[in-house]
Amino acid sequence: MATHLLITGTVQGVGFREYMRREAEVLGVAGWVRNRRDGSVEALVQGDPDAVRKVIEWAHHGPRSARVSGVKAVGVDDIEVARFEIQPTV
Repeated sequence: MATHLLITGTVQGVGFREYMRREAEVLGVAGWVRNRRDGSVEALVQGDPDAVRKVIEWAHHGPRSARVSGVKAVGVDDIEVARFEIQPTV
């Protein structure tokens, strides 16, 4: 199962990407996360459906210092990724 996420709110400058990477690794989810120039955070999470759902649930609150105002989640085709990584800002 693969899902594309767009997370909005106060989600940059609060460690969101690093905390999401850690959460994904603990749950065995592959994919990536990156900041966007518009202030949002974008991610692709792929793995066991239950684990992906847990990452999506986590994204609704993020780390303690984040203030998430919205999470848009859209199912996508699986991609070839072996681990979870932080990508450069787009």
